Amino acid sequence: MAVSLERRAKAVPPPDKVPAEAWRMAWVIVLGAFMTMLDTTVLAVGAETLTRELGAGIASVQWVFTAYLVALAVALPLCGWLSRRFGAGRVWLASLAAFTVASVLCALAGNIGWLIGLRVLQGLAAGLLLPAGQTVLGQAVGPARLGRVMGTLGIVMSVGPTFGPVLGGVLLRGLSWEWLFLINIPVGVIALTLGLKLVPRGEKGAATRPDWLGFVLVSAGIPALLYGLTTWGEGGEEFGAGVLLPLVAGFVLLALFVRRSWGRANPVLDLTLFRSRVYTAAVALSFFAAPALFGALFLLPLYFQVLGGSGVVETGLLLMGLGVGSAIALPISGALTDRYGAGLVAAWGSVATLATTVPFAIGGFPPDGLVVQILLLARGIAVAFLLMPATTAGYAAVTKDQLPDAAAQINIVSRVGGAAGTALFAVVLANLLPAGADAAFRATFWWLTAAAAVAAVLGARLWWVTRRR
Repeated sequence: MAVSLERRAKAVPPPDKVPAEAWRMAWVIVLGAFMTMLDTTVLAVGAETLTRELGAGIASVQWVFTAYLVALAVALPLCGWLSRRFGAGRVWLASLAAFTVASVLCALAGNIGWLIGLRVLQGLAAGLLLPAGQTVLGQAVGPARLGRVMGTLGIVMSVGPTFGPVLGGVLLRGLSWEWLFLINIPVGVIALTLGLKLVPRGEKGAATRPDWLGFVLVSAGIPALLYGLTTWGEGGEEFGAGVLLPLVAGFVLLALFVRRSWGRANPVLDLTLFRSRVYTAAVALSFFAAPALFGALFLLPLYFQVLGGSGVVETGLLLMGLGVGSAIALPISGALTDRYGAGLVAAWGSVATLATTVPFAIGGFPPDGLVVQILLLARGIAVAFLLMPATTAGYAAVTKDQLPDAAAQINIVSRVGGAAGTALFAVVLANLLPAGADAAFRATFWWLTAAAAVAAVLGARLWWVTRRR
């Protein structure tokens, strides 16, 4: 009996070690996140093919992408309430199954109208999948181990955008457009099978009614804001009514939501989390760090294509250094976050991101040269030390019961920040290109540098407030 107890004691990991079952669960959740990211990036190269194969205009095909993003934004605010009510694990499994089924239906769509409608279903599922998965991880491992596990989940956020366009180009060269969606099926089936065994369902909460008016306000406000920013970035409107009206509507609706929800007994999103200085600092950093990733993912492909004359597949290959750098650095970033604190790691990561952005603004080297590849590898490492610790700091600043709301809010803020940055960079680049491509890209990269500089200041702020806790 004593020997048995001794063996059992040895089998229990020390408090700071992530148990093996938690790692298995984390990799399953990574599969689900990878599927949504892969779907978005693979499809990004398919606009011309969809236009030709479905006999639709480019404006209609654009809604294949826009409808997905709008639906995703609608679903994000509801994730917190659903996770509290039914358990984050159940929400994750249901959204994974819905996304997989929607992928099959998208491949079977006979015309552009059906495809747009089914992309709405896909977007709703994707809007629940990522924050629910992050909630499951946070509740399972606790704040002391969260950095290492979030680092694992973050790999997909960096690798997916890098390898997705390459895979999309390969699929379209050898197969039909339906495979842009069918590629999700094996990943979804494997993740769902393993998830049913390994993902904890979570605790069901009390049957409180959601604040439906609050939900309508936030679920209309966020898509309106994102739509206005996206339209502005696409250059379809020079900040005319098509941009100004959705932006104003979005700001007004969100202001009404904040006024209604602050301190409310059963809000859609618990905004009192912002009473925490650490949480507020982490959210602010996440907002300005998002352009460092999403804005760069918009600028860099154009940089290679316009200045270097690269094709889609060649551009994807040139961008691999960015994803490889992040994939290498994320586990290290996670371990350092758990050991030294998210604030310190994020502060250094923000400075490194700024340092690896400035050379693109200075320019003077070939887009497809060795210097650019070294910079991309270094930038991938820097971003890994910025984005993941910022998110982890926000999650670690709240209680286990508050984590569903924190996950939803940080995902919302990151997407709005990414959309705002991307729209700004797109407008600057479009306005300057007629005067010369080289000068236009340098000026736009200076704007990206400015966003990175703000993130560096906020990274230092996060470090300061975490030290004073």
